[in-house]
Amino acid sequence: MLVFAGLGNPGAKYANNRHNVGFMAADAIARRHSFSPWSKKFQGLIAEGTLAGEKVILIKPQTFMNLSGQSIGEALRFYKLGPSALTAFYDEIDLAAGKVRVKVGGGSGGHNGIRSLDQHVGKDFRRVRIGVGHPGVKEMVHGHVLGDFAKADREWLEVLLDAIADDAGLLAKGDDNSFMNRVTLALRDKLTPTGDDDRPPPKAPKAPKAQSHVRQARPQQPAAKLPETGPMAAMLKKLFGGKD
Repeated sequence: MLVFAGLGNPGAKYANNRHNVGFMAADAIARRHSFSPWSKKFQGLIAEGTLAGEKVILIKPQTFMNLSGQSIGEALRFYKLGPSALTAFYDEIDLAAGKVRVKVGGGSGGHNGIRSLDQHVGKDFRRVRIGVGHPGVKEMVHGHVLGDFAKADREWLEVLLDAIADDAGLLAKGDDNSFMNRVTLALRDKLTPTGDDDRPPPKAPKAPKAQSHVRQARPQQPAAKLPETGPMAAMLKKLFGGKD
């Protein structure tokens, strides 16, 4: 048995926060793989299902982010599972928005939910870090993660959550590299324009070659044809000479 935990804060107030992308990932997996309805247990919400032949318990702690380890630790102890059975999905400000990285063990990186898990579970669990970007300065981090995803983020966020759900079975099998590659390819394929719209615009016709200033100064109209008969012809012959 495996435990997949999405980290976040409970309540409608936080539902669309960047800090709640772990909850969003858990919801996407439950929907895609027809897990059981959510029920209350272990100070959280749990749903049961199967991924790649492995029984999986999804859990969303309702203890608030800073105490995530209390809920998840209780679940692991109940099922007599160690940290290696746990996969945690959470937001990562040190990754560009939409990037996903998976690792086992490591530090908390300042993430209070992970710090709580380290304390209650141990550090040797799988971490699925979901990039939400950095606001640029340390003082803005709190407001950034507790702020809602912008409308412009929705396009890549929906593709990302779908890819995480589609390929969650690879995590259940322990194939972390394939999972990361598949998610990356899904984002590239679905967010990169394809088809006729990719073709470069046709080249504009070349402008006529500019004439030199000398040529521009020359008269362009054809020379007038001199009369051959009549009074004007006779006068011209007298002026310039000519045969009778």
